[in-house]
Amino acid sequence: MAAGKCISAIAMTEPGAGSDLQGVKTYAKRDGSDWILNGSKVFISNGWMADLVVVVAVTNREAKSAAHGISLFLVENGTKGFHKGRKLDKIGLKAQDTAELFFEDVRLPADALLGELNKGFYYLMSELPQERLVVSGIAMASSEFMFEETRNYVLQRKAFGKTIAHLQTVQHKLAELKTDICVGRAFVDNCIQLHAEKRLDAATASMAKYWASDLQNKVATQCLQLHGGWGYMWEYPIAKAFVDSRVQPIYGGTNEIMKELIARTIVRPEVRHSELLTVEDHWGEWGAWFAVGGIRGPRTDLIVTAALYPSHTTGVSAAQHPRPAEAIAPPPP
Repeated sequence: MAAGKCISAIAMTEPGAGSDLQGVKTYAKRDGSDWILNGSKVFISNGWMADLVVVVAVTNREAKSAAHGISLFLVENGTKGFHKGRKLDKIGLKAQDTAELFFEDVRLPADALLGELNKGFYYLMSELPQERLVVSGIAMASSEFMFEETRNYVLQRKAFGKTIAHLQTVQHKLAELKTDICVGRAFVDNCIQLHAEKRLDAATASMAKYWASDLQNKVATQCLQLHGGWGYMWEYPIAKAFVDSRVQPIYGGTNEIMKELIARTIVRPEVRHSELLTVEDHWGEWGAWFAVGGIRGPRTDLIVTAALYPSHTTGVSAAQHPRPAEAIAPPPP
């Protein structure tokens, strides 16, 4: 994969299991030293082209919660019993294949187990903040692209004897969009910096994902409107950007789930690792997310607190993560 010779995919989602990991039915059972894998997956990015698939499967049905009985398996394309279904016909992201995958008595050797047995859930959750940061970065780049496309359009499109850029209502709308995009970019860039310093916590990543993807859809709708009827035509880039934007609040964890994660750190700021493990049965995979690493939720009464004073929001001391000299002032109460 690092050499670019192998395309991979991660197979988590199933027809009856999206945000709720407890709904996963794909099951791997031991047979001597081997594993027998059965189940199906859906909405798998790169599923059709993948040479290697990381499959999420239940390996302990008696575990106290789904999070304690999930493992990861490496399944190579061409393995007997592994079948790729149809490429799904999405409304957007046409250049990316999304497929169904089926596993029928797939025999896997012992070394197909990725990592430790029953630790798969925690491996996945530890990388989700980065995934959500990627979604937010895509959202901001798309918003900036759509804004520039729209600005160029209104500067040349004429109505009532002059370009529509001369209309005050259009100017005000562009001013609002530009402001929203700049605010979003500042927050996402700060999150990228925190991630580079290994200080991006789960709740802040959730804020970035939901805020930026919601903004992307707002920008898409309003920029298409400023294109008028031509914005509804496939020949204009804004039409493609409009349909591509719609999935952003859905994948990577729905924005509704993002708000649940953020809210938990607000109303239960002192929840600790042991307590979080008890809520998995209620919230599925997301309920235990913050248990990874025993992270305590940030104090999110002001978003700027999370952005400018990360060491005050993650339960980590300032001595462990010193702030720049210009950010020494104490955080808001």
